[in-house]
Order: sequence, then structure tokens, then C-alpha cells
Amino acid sequence: MASKPRLHYFKGRGRMESIRWLLAAAGVEYEEQFIAVKEDLEKLKKDGSLLFQQVPMVEIDGMKMVQSRAILNYIAAKHKLCGKDLKENALMDMYIESIMDLGEMIMIHPFKPADTKEKELALIIERATTRYFPVFEKVLKDHGQDYLVGNRFSRADVQLLEVILMVEELKPDVLSKFPLLTTYKGRISNIPTIRKFLQPGSARKPPINEKEAAEAIKIFH
Repeated sequence: MASKPRLHYFKGRGRMESIRWLLAAAGVEYEEQFIAVKEDLEKLKKDGSLLFQQVPMVEIDGMKMVQSRAILNYIAAKHKLCGKDLKENALMDMYIESIMDLGEMIMIHPFKPADTKEKELALIIERATTRYFPVFEKVLKDHGQDYLVGNRFSRADVQLLEVILMVEELKPDVLSKFPLLTTYKGRISNIPTIRKFLQPGSARKPPINEKEAAEAIKIFH
């Protein structure tokens, strides 16, 4: 029996959260080895576990994988959460890269200086509602299908739902002008593996607070 993937990261969302989401969506059980102090990270570096001296790192199928996009690509391919051909994968890549751009803005927001946070929050909401969400609303309208690409559940759906919920944590009514995305959110949230991941007590991590952000800075800087 193959061992469970083991995830090495701090006990927060960061760049590991999309990996947690994708594994959960694929129905894969995994273990987490949390990096609690700087010495934990240094140990991983010294024993050669981190190819580029960085986390996240995932032990999976005999590999110690680093670089979040590489890890996500591997999981998606292994569990058939990619497109069926080159064009579908290209379309999926475009969607995912935009989703990750928005997610990156949200991820780093807690680490911004206090006097810029309000301005940065307004920019996140502005980008979500004028640049990103209108595109996905139009995609759903134009093809009239249940999923973003190829009319089947894929990595793109997992990552879009993840970022929708992240933006809703900042502005609960952010989808008020996007009826198709609202329906889509409900549909993807009710996929059994996703529904399980959204339940209290799952491995999904809450938004990082100021104390946790300070602890992360101590570990990684």
C-alpha cells in the first residue's frame, strides 16, 4: 500500500493551501508535518529535502517535490483533473494563472504594513469584481456548462472555488452581481470530496491572523 503524501509547511494557508485543496478534491488522504520554528526549516534544508531551499515540499510517490505549481500539476495529472487535450489544458492554464494572481494578492495581504492594508483590500476587491470574476461569469454564460473547462470537474474548478471563498471572507457579498458564479459556487461546493473538505474540523486552514503572520515571518526570514 502506498504511503500517504506528507506535506511540509507552516500551519497556515500560504502556498500549501491550494495543494491541500487539490488533494482533498481528489479524495487523497495526506499527512502534515508542520514547520513550527526556524530550526524545523533549517533541518529540512540541511538534510537535502528541499531542492531549492524552499517550501512547500510534498513527499509523494517517492519524490520530495517542491515548487507549488509543479506539485499542483503532478497531482492534477495523476488524478485526472486536467484537460483532455492540449487546447483544454492551455485554456485551463490561463484560467488557473489568473486565479493564482488573485489568490497571491489575498495571501500576502496580512503581511502588508498596517497603513496600506485598507488600500490593498480595496484593490483586491476591485480586481476580483472588475478583472477576474466578470471573465468567469462570461465563460459560464457562453458555454452554458456546469464546469469551467470541457464540461467536467477539473483542477480549474477547485482553484476557482478556493479563491471565491477567500474573497468572500473579505467581502461576503462579492458575488452579488455574478449570478452564474453564485450558482457555480454552490454546485462545486456540493461535490462530495469538496463538501467534506469544507466541513469544520477538516485540514482546510482558516485565514491567517496577525499573530500567525508574525510567526511565519520569524520562520521564513
